[in-house]
Amino acid sequence: MSEQHVEVTPQLIERYFSLTTSAREKATPLHEPESAEGVRLSTMMEMADSYTSDAKWFADQGDLVRAFGAINYAHAWIDCAVKIGLLDGHDDDNLFTLP
Repeated sequence: MSEQHVEVTPQLIERYFSLTTSAREKATPLHEPESAEGVRLSTMMEMADSYTSDAKWFADQGDLVRAFGAINYAHAWIDCAVKIGLLDGHDDDNLFTLP
């Protein structure tokens, strides 16, 4: 079995920023903000936004490896919220792991 090595480039980071931005914009809440589920969702989206902000900071510093990790964590928070039924992924199985 051969290993494939992929370099973390600015273009790769931009691709993942684009995917995560698309996911954040597409997914919509399934619960009222004041409900227990809405409060949990708010916390999850704060985490996604914080990781996105961190990823941008790392990228600006030239630390592409940490930027790549952070933007993937951001997307994971959004994807998780879709998977557990707090967000509607609108049947987009390219951006989300659907329930």
